Amino acid sequence: MHLGNARTFLVAWLAVRGEGGRLIMRIEDLDGPRVLPGAESAVLGDLRWLGLDWDEGPDSTGSQALYRQSERTGLYEDALAKLRQENRAFPCACSRAELESAASAPHDEGDGPVYPGTCRDLSEDEVVTRAHARGRKVAWRFRAEAHPISFSDRIFGAQQRNVDDFVLMRADGVPSYQLAVTVDDLAMGITQVVRGADLLGSTARQLALMAVFKGQAPTYAHVPLVLSPEGTRLAKRNRPVALEDLRNQGISANTVRSQLARSLGIACDEYAKPPDLVAQFSFDKINIRAWTP
Repeated sequence: MHLGNARTFLVAWLAVRGEGGRLIMRIEDLDGPRVLPGAESAVLGDLRWLGLDWDEGPDSTGSQALYRQSERTGLYEDALAKLRQENRAFPCACSRAELESAASAPHDEGDGPVYPGTCRDLSEDEVVTRAHARGRKVAWRFRAEAHPISFSDRIFGAQQRNVDDFVLMRADGVPSYQLAVTVDDLAMGITQVVRGADLLGSTARQLALMAVFKGQAPTYAHVPLVLSPEGTRLAKRNRPVALEDLRNQGISANTVRSQLARSLGIACDEYAKPPDLVAQFSFDKINIRAWTP
């Protein structure tokens, strides 16, 4: 866990404690090769070191039986079956590389090329035949409607986005982020989502899915990213400084927490505990520009 992860979780913690809600810890571990052994316990340990807790999660009891997405795949398969039944999902034989190389394919906000509709109007048999000829299985995509989705973000304000035919289930059978979080948010009765601003562009896709499922959409708050001193986004591939590194350098949790709080517009000293910060927190205080420590 790096400072960006911790800052976003702190916002979620302050918001839910200030509004009298319940904080749910969900482990999104569907992308098997990228899930490292011990990562879950390390993340939970980092948050406890910062003095932050949650009301429900994989290490506690709660209203939900399962808090790891890897244990909830049956729900995602059922959701895909429903979408197929209602003709809101279609098979696709295109690889990501093929879409990346398409000269006419525009790109979205970090989730790859916008789908140009190659397989949208083909029969399922045609698509399956194409995929088999290329030595692979089909993926499944959402059949989007040609109108923009509007929503209000608690930090970035009014938003309007078009929705493309995004992936629901990858060719290897792994549910997409879009499908999994939408199904889970509805099943868990989530009323407010707090996450990084790099996922702001995903929200319209999830709202489009929720409309098909006739579910009550949560409100959203996308926390501006934390950048490295070089101005790059913190990401695992760039090996940003982790909370564990700071702890090993002898930097206290109080120091880290107070720095994060001040970046959110909260005036505090190094000795302020998490409950001391709640009364000062407001989404309105958060600067929409990325923060560089």
